[in-house]
Amino acid sequence: MSRRAAESRPSIRVLLVAALLLPALAHGLARDRQQPMDVEADDGDVLLTADGNAVLIGNVRITQGSLVIEADRATVEKKAGDFSRTVFEGSPARLQQDLDSGGTTRIRAQRIDYDMVADVVVLTGNVSVTQPEGELRGERIRYDLKTERMEGGAPGSRIRMRIEPRTSAPTKSD
Repeated sequence: MSRRAAESRPSIRVLLVAALLLPALAHGLARDRQQPMDVEADDGDVLLTADGNAVLIGNVRITQGSLVIEADRATVEKKAGDFSRTVFEGSPARLQQDLDSGGTTRIRAQRIDYDMVADVVVLTGNVSVTQPEGELRGERIRYDLKTERMEGGAPGSRIRMRIEPRTSAPTKSD
């Protein structure tokens, strides 16, 4: 194993732990958390900064069960020795995960910023959140995981929602 590869191992662990927390946004399959996680990035672009932060650059792909995260860049920050924030950036960054209730959540944004201390996810830049129940689009969406409150919008921007009709069970006709 090369020296650079050996040095990059801690940064991959940092990213893995942080990425394990991100699926809470999508309320994805519970069994995904029990699956192994695979992390890929372009060769040689895993960096561990002096302050303990980790950066993956180039075709970042994280998979765990049905969870798939793809980004151009992933950054994990630490404060006082604890993981505090994960940021995925891309053109766009993408997150997809199957739901326990059926269907799939798909998230696309230029930036997916998860503050683990505040338990808040902020999606910015051409945001699209698609679930079986409907779709939400805008320039900025803020989601508080503790309160499950979603706020949208940025000055001068609009939020667009589409709510799909409920499908009813077929009725018998004689």
